[in-house]
Amino acid sequence: MYDTIIIGGGPAGLSAGIYAARGNLNTLILEPGLAGGQMVNTLHVSNYPGVLPEDTGMALGQRMGEQAESFGAKIEYLEALEIQDHGDKKIVVTDDGNLETKTVIIATGAKPRPLGAKGEAEFAGKGVSYCATCDGTFYQDGDVFIIGGGDSAVEEALYMARIARKIYIVHRRDELRAEAKYAERAMNHEKIEILWNTELREIKGEKFASSVVLENNKTGEITEIKAEDKVPFGIFLYVGNTPQTQFLGDLLELNKGYIPVDGNQQTSVPGIFAAGDIVDKRVRQVVNAASEGAMAALASERYIGDLDAKKK
Repeated sequence: MYDTIIIGGGPAGLSAGIYAARGNLNTLILEPGLAGGQMVNTLHVSNYPGVLPEDTGMALGQRMGEQAESFGAKIEYLEALEIQDHGDKKIVVTDDGNLETKTVIIATGAKPRPLGAKGEAEFAGKGVSYCATCDGTFYQDGDVFIIGGGDSAVEEALYMARIARKIYIVHRRDELRAEAKYAERAMNHEKIEILWNTELREIKGEKFASSVVLENNKTGEITEIKAEDKVPFGIFLYVGNTPQTQFLGDLLELNKGYIPVDGNQQTSVPGIFAAGDIVDKRVRQVVNAASEGAMAALASERYIGDLDAKKK
């Protein structure tokens, strides 16, 4: 039996792994993808304390994983399918069998939400993407549409301005929701044009996306912008995220899919904690995900101590 199983290998899960293993807990981290979670899709995590200028999100995630393992945490690349609560014992059902543990820390994060525009699913990976830092190089000297007006959308537009020849920010409102300094840079950038009060209605093409149909939600005017011959053409969608709590069923109390926690990252079920972007909160950044992971691990350690004390 493990002392704690951490579901998710992003900043929250890896930080929890570091603190749990340093606390001498028998610790297992489950991550079906790459260590670092959504952070691996970020070119630079420039607002994380102590990060090196040359660090990519992938490099930082890999280093966090190695640090957790150096303290004795074990990382298995498995997917959690269910958590069963049996009081002092929890069972985590994975795609490779069942695992027993005293506590669980959920750090599964959130994934990009599809817009649902016509043609979006058809052209996913064929001109439609949800990560500019992953796929941006495919659009060298091309025309790129960034859908959204929040921090992620505007930061990725600024990133793509280094690669593409023209960037359109398609935003359904009349002002950007991004942090002021990024919004100002985007509005003043010579390569970036902002299409206000505009929504993506359709993506067209044959094998690859080659045009977008846009609608002005104030005037109702429809515009189709087509790719020029031999010019790369891409659409990047940044319209929010979906919390990865589907596997929990009705085990925990949720708020719009996110997990409410107390000051110790404790969920509605004793012995089950949560940390990172999966938590019901306002700010979702790497720095507070990491701190929540540490808090969850320390709370898990105290919970196990209380369990052991009751048995004596």
